[in-house]
Amino acid sequence: MTDPATEPVDTLEPFGARLRRAMDTRGQLCVGIDPHASLLTDWGLNDDVAGLERFTMTVVAALADRTAVFKPQSAFFERFGSRGIAVLERAVEEARAAGVLVLMDAKRGDIGSTMAAYAATYLDKDSPLFCDAVTVSPYLGFESLRPALDAARVSGSGVFVLALTSNPEGAQVQRATSPGGASVAQVMLDHMAAENAGVTPLGSVGAVVGATLTEADADLDINGPLLAPGIGAQGAMPAGLPALFGSVMANVVPSVSRDVLRHGPDVAGLRSAAARFTDEVRAAVQLG
Repeated sequence: MTDPATEPVDTLEPFGARLRRAMDTRGQLCVGIDPHASLLTDWGLNDDVAGLERFTMTVVAALADRTAVFKPQSAFFERFGSRGIAVLERAVEEARAAGVLVLMDAKRGDIGSTMAAYAATYLDKDSPLFCDAVTVSPYLGFESLRPALDAARVSGSGVFVLALTSNPEGAQVQRATSPGGASVAQVMLDHMAAENAGVTPLGSVGAVVGATLTEADADLDINGPLLAPGIGAQGAMPAGLPALFGSVMANVVPSVSRDVLRHGPDVAGLRSAAARFTDEVRAAVQLG
């Protein structure tokens, strides 16, 4: 069977279908690629472009053939300017060629032609940074995301929309009451559900819901994937996910970064850590 991440771009299935197959085949874990300066140091690398490249490509080589989703954090590459972006481009290309779906953690959000330009950067098949999905911020209004939603639909990519983040400041906006009485987060989730209505096996518009939250106080059944960052170093563990996500656990994509990455540069260590979290997530899904 053709690997979904290596099909010719023009024939890509919708992201939701490809993600569902990847999770069913490889497990639901997402591994973040976050080249913190401290992690480069821990690996014995310099905090420079050469260290960035060695770190990133080691993670890709170790895990791209066995992980469902990679989530590179764009900021850690952007800080090195054009040479850092070149490393990111190479990583995206090689990761997708190895069969892992690449979700760019860029959290872009703007209006009009600027949002369209962001969409073209990550969701246009002719872009050197074309990814399987990208994170976006809806807090200029959900419809401000329309250029990204439309571009993703054309290319078969996905969009993950910030809904309920784990940082304390997020509640000031996300849990505020909208004019209709629902929380702002719920309004955004309702928009996502509308985008995914009737899609099988899974919609391509996902929500970002922090794994460290104690409760959602919202309807998370959006017929789409639920990215849950915060596993490991940030305090959340897979066993606690069913309490937050309940009946939609099968659609959760738990994301871990430092608690896998800290085991490098040893490839066996990286693989062992990722396998352990994958197994823990699988056990949690069965409890959900």
